Amino acid sequence: MSLPEGVAIDGGGVAAACCAHLLGQAGVATRWRMRERRGVPAIMLSDPARALLRDALARPDLFAENRRIARRIVAWGGQEPVALPHDAVMLGAGDLDFAPEQLPGHAEAPGPAARLIIRTDIAAEEPMHRFGDRQGEAARVQWLRPGEADACFVESVDDGWLFLIPSTAETGWLLAIGAPCDVLLGQSRHVRARIAPPDTAPARFDTTPRLLDRMATTGMIACGSAAMAFDPICGDGTALAVRQAILASAIACALSERGFDGGDEEEMTAHYRAMMVAAMRRHLRLSSEFYATGGTGPWWRAQQRAIEDGFAALSAVLERTPPPRFALDGFRLIRRELAA
Repeated sequence: MSLPEGVAIDGGGVAAACCAHLLGQAGVATRWRMRERRGVPAIMLSDPARALLRDALARPDLFAENRRIARRIVAWGGQEPVALPHDAVMLGAGDLDFAPEQLPGHAEAPGPAARLIIRTDIAAEEPMHRFGDRQGEAARVQWLRPGEADACFVESVDDGWLFLIPSTAETGWLLAIGAPCDVLLGQSRHVRARIAPPDTAPARFDTTPRLLDRMATTGMIACGSAAMAFDPICGDGTALAVRQAILASAIACALSERGFDGGDEEEMTAHYRAMMVAAMRRHLRLSSEFYATGGTGPWWRAQQRAIEDGFAALSAVLERTPPPRFALDGFRLIRRELAA
């Protein structure tokens, strides 16, 4: 049975754009109600994440002209800086707030008859699992060492960590995670020497890893950074949004082909929830390595405890979850027995 009402996308951002494009390419009737979202002032997008985004949007030239970051200089746990090779591009505010061309029903409000809603717009009061409490600040700064403008710089200090990203040869963005920016700069030996002090008040934002309580139910799949967010220490947030969009779109396509059979939908949304829990668990395991070695003060110990507690809680959830019954074959969702 073919359902003309198809799928509604409610929200904006990378996940919404990827869903709209993938569903359109698959011929699924899609209506997209775009909503403005608060973007970040700057982001560093790794080459693997950029490749994933280019594939999902069929845009092989995406961000090909953006400024490249070739090195990552890390001063962690009180050690002297170590330079490592890095492959990434710099994005500015709004670079990720795009809409693919030729979208059906562009900016049209989703009607009540839509059988599945993919949500990237999540209200702040909706229940969320949080794994710690890591507040951040972002400030535009003057870069004092133009010869290092091809490198980002990461430094851990007593009450948090600093991330310095060049946007031009003269300017960059400073992210401060933990205590306020001026406090962390006062504790810094390496980042502070590379910039002039910020001359404007920094913008505050939440960097705590978090997961929406209801990631998927009958008739709804949530994706994007408002529904699930990683700590920026791992630099995988954009790739997460794209991977969510690929899976959500594959589920929507499979359900559309099957006529939105209730049994199929329950199985597939359960699969989506399990994949998101597993992704967050992997992220906590990875970020635990950074927080275990970044510092020994109260802030570091509190974040490490939160990570350990969250990892244990998610592990318990996965132990009660049946093995995955589906797998992705490119952008298609298939049953695992067919993938063997």
